[in-house]
Amino acid sequence: MAFTRATGKHRRPGRTKRTTTHAVGVAALTTTGVIGTLAAPALAAEPSVEQTGLTQAVSIGDSVAAQVDAQAAAQKQAAAEAAAKKQAEDAARKKAAELAEKERDAKVRAAREAERKRLNTFVAPIANSYVSTSYKSGGSLWSSGSHTGIDFHAASGTSVHAVGSGTVVEAGWGGAYGNNIVIKMNDGTYTQYGHLSSIGVSVGQTVTPGQQIGVSGATGNTTGPHLHFEARTTAEYGSDIDPVAYLRSHGVNV
Repeated sequence: MAFTRATGKHRRPGRTKRTTTHAVGVAALTTTGVIGTLAAPALAAEPSVEQTGLTQAVSIGDSVAAQVDAQAAAQKQAAAEAAAKKQAEDAARKKAAELAEKERDAKVRAAREAERKRLNTFVAPIANSYVSTSYKSGGSLWSSGSHTGIDFHAASGTSVHAVGSGTVVEAGWGGAYGNNIVIKMNDGTYTQYGHLSSIGVSVGQTVTPGQQIGVSGATGNTTGPHLHFEARTTAEYGSDIDPVAYLRSHGVNV
């Protein structure tokens, strides 16, 4: 009797070997007619790749990757939109700031122009009055033999205004002129205001058109309250020029 030599531990056949053996066995059983008696589960084939779950795992992986890519694309798009929005907002703010600056500059220029115009404007020394004694009128009332200025009708206490912009060079008693003020105008001429009952400015003070500088009265050589107004080429007596023509040349209707 022959004996089979042991080869070591029994090992389970590998998948390839098992599949081959299974196929060979089926072929043998078919030739003998036994296969007809085999139950269906005994002939079941080896599991397919789909049954192993590998395809499902690949499909899930692709789906996740697609979702990640879509999310990244959405985030990139959102970031681009946010950057574009910020850029548009920055541009709008810059434009608004530039417009506001232009408007401020325009207002400043307009204000400066208005102030320049105001400072260059001349007004009558007495509001709503008229000339009661004209320039160069003759008579014994004047030491020179004629009137060196014009008189504006005014009751005592009436406001007297600087006719234009200038600097006060005299403010006090002026002899026959009584309390008087002499102003050097910005154009280099001089104006005088006489017979005042009170003086409201001092030497060296700058004045603007229409600013009250005193009030009318009857001080000095006068027959009654009024304002004596002169226009001069210097601050001194005797340099007088026609005050009506002077005021009219500066746009004052007298």
